[in-house]
Amino acid sequence: MRLSTGLPMEKIIDTEGIIFKIKRFSVHDGPGIRTSVFMKGCPLNCIWCHSPEGITPDISIWYSQNLCITCGECVKSCPENALSLVADPVSRINIDRSACNVTGNCVSVCPTGAIQFTGRKIRVSEIISEIEKDIRYYAISGGGVTLTGGEPLNQPDFSLAILRSCYDRNIHTAIESCLFCEKETISSVIQYVDQFIVDIKIFDNETHIRYAGRSNEIIKENFRFIAGKGKRIIVRIPMIENITDTEANISSITNFVNSVRSDIEIEKIEYNPLAGNNYERLGIPFLLK
Repeated sequence: MRLSTGLPMEKIIDTEGIIFKIKRFSVHDGPGIRTSVFMKGCPLNCIWCHSPEGITPDISIWYSQNLCITCGECVKSCPENALSLVADPVSRINIDRSACNVTGNCVSVCPTGAIQFTGRKIRVSEIISEIEKDIRYYAISGGGVTLTGGEPLNQPDFSLAILRSCYDRNIHTAIESCLFCEKETISSVIQYVDQFIVDIKIFDNETHIRYAGRSNEIIKENFRFIAGKGKRIIVRIPMIENITDTEANISSITNFVNSVRSDIEIEKIEYNPLAGNNYERLGIPFLLK
């Protein structure tokens, strides 16, 4: 049995953060049946990111043209006149994002869900309420809760509060992270994490800067740190054609991981070819394409 954290529960459950999705019955984000909490905000800016709505911590709106019936209710509801109905050549809604103040009027009146928020503020107590719905499934399957994103450690206090709440309920915890953060952040959560799922995308530092926007030196140092603590770790390499899937990159990552600790599993993750749709919904360019 685990020991209680001793932290007053009212302080834990009142902690607020920003997420963009909670996915129940997930089977790809750690052992067993899991609840995955997708948190907004990431310090990296990988050109292939399959969840671009999770990169920025800001809440905005996005538009799914395939769900839109062009009824025009959203256009009439916007107090800033940021939406307009256009035909080029198919009728659709155009969003002037520089004018949008994210009032949410358009989201409220849309009858098909074509316009939605890219995230929402939520308290830990609300997340735990969702998590507790599936405790029996965790027990039967050896599952639990996974914090993913975005980057969970980009909201360290929020992540810590969720992890502590799960810890006190004896629920298995995992974090999927790029490990681009201060070591102190990892130190604050590590005792409450049963498994790390670490995304190591590119080994060469200059190439990492080119495609992910930041140096990977801090990632390597943090990886050594958690490995030294004896934590269960799985490394994932996204397979991006001619960028991450090269023999040189895979070999370099494999040699690095094995040099740190030989028992760490490495997975090659196929890239979702439909990721470009999310960029269209956000109205931003898909640089990988």
